[in-house]
Amino acid sequence: MAAPVTTTVTELPESRVRVQAEVAPEEVERSMAQAAKRLGGSLRIPGFRTGKIPPPVIVQQIGREAVLDEAVRGSIGRWYAAAVETARITPVGEPDLDLGDMPGRGEPLRFSIEIGVRPRATLGSYRGIEVPRRDVAVDDARIDEEVERLRARTAKTESVERPAARGDFVVIDFVGSIDGVPFEGGEARDQLVELGSGRLIPGFEDQLEGAEAGEERTVRVTFPDDYGAENLAGKDAEFAVSVKDVKERRLPELDEDFALEQGFDTLDELREDVRERLAHADEHAVENEYREAVLDAVVEAASVDVPDALVEARARELLDQMLHQLSHQGISRDMYFQISGRTEDEVVEQGKEDAAKAIRREAVLAAVAQAEGIEPTDEEVLEHIGPAAQREGVKPKKLLDRLRSSGQLDAIREDLAQRRALDLLVEQATPIAAEQAAARDKLWTPDKGPAGEGAGGLWTPGS
Repeated sequence: MAAPVTTTVTELPESRVRVQAEVAPEEVERSMAQAAKRLGGSLRIPGFRTGKIPPPVIVQQIGREAVLDEAVRGSIGRWYAAAVETARITPVGEPDLDLGDMPGRGEPLRFSIEIGVRPRATLGSYRGIEVPRRDVAVDDARIDEEVERLRARTAKTESVERPAARGDFVVIDFVGSIDGVPFEGGEARDQLVELGSGRLIPGFEDQLEGAEAGEERTVRVTFPDDYGAENLAGKDAEFAVSVKDVKERRLPELDEDFALEQGFDTLDELREDVRERLAHADEHAVENEYREAVLDAVVEAASVDVPDALVEARARELLDQMLHQLSHQGISRDMYFQISGRTEDEVVEQGKEDAAKAIRREAVLAAVAQAEGIEPTDEEVLEHIGPAAQREGVKPKKLLDRLRSSGQLDAIREDLAQRRALDLLVEQATPIAAEQAAARDKLWTPDKGPAGEGAGGLWTPGS
């Protein structure tokens, strides 16, 4: 069960709340006992074996204040999660947490949280709405493009005895210098460069067009002002380049032999397979587009007040989530801002539109779930967390208990409820052709205000 924390919630302006939380005395004492064991792990007290010293003895030896401080440090995250769960709020952004005075023996621990919360949505029409849905269409031009990509992936490069042209590859050695002094990272050997690819410093590849194998060239470039290495940004540089080889990309002939290499007897079979794969991918894309369009139509009909402070808080959350994902790929926070050439505030500002849209969507889905009485059961949660439990090598029931004790279960239930709410909206929506939707939007209806001269169109009730 979640930690025994009771809460009182006070609503504040700008979609914020203050949560007064109280941790029961017995919970504080349990956390102190655990903290005492951690602190006393290396203590040596005559008459007791190391690691077997009773918590009361450790508290007496170290002092209650020190043990209590360790207990609070180790448990405040869990108590915060329990307070949020008990208060039944959906936080947005970082909390302002204020710890009160440390409790005496047998007293509860009190703390307060002030934080932004997801706003409430007032729903408009959400059942049976008409939403445009495009048809899945795979024409011959798309098939031709995909076949050409297959040819490009199986192309071979062969050395040629002629000047290099755009689209060719050159094998080069180079040494870069600024004011005659070589710089770190400016030297390489046997580099394969595709002319016209735009992967090197602007102007570098252009100056190698017309070069032949065995030729020496001097390439002069200016590093961009936003170049990743600050010591090179905006600097003029020279590269001594040795062209060792010129290679031409040769595409395979589009014939039956090519089809055989791809695992098909004929070109027609290959093209049919390409058509099926493109259609399958397009069906998936169309379904996702339609689901988003349904949700956005319901959001458009609803009323949701999203304060600017809440939008900024969510934009920073989205940035932190992205940076956390990038960290698993070895890209640090500072590295990301250096590569992107943007400051943290610039990234946050550019992310505000997506943040506002996400908040509105979540608020509307939560309102639909409440209106429809959608409440996922433990069985549904178990099925949802099954793959995660399998990855961790534990039984779903054990993972469920862990999520419940850490205060994360409500968040999972809410996520499932919102998914089911979106499924319901999509099931009840009526798909219409894009042309029909465009024609409908041109019609005047009373909700659009007075009809101006030439408004045209015919309005009928319910259209």
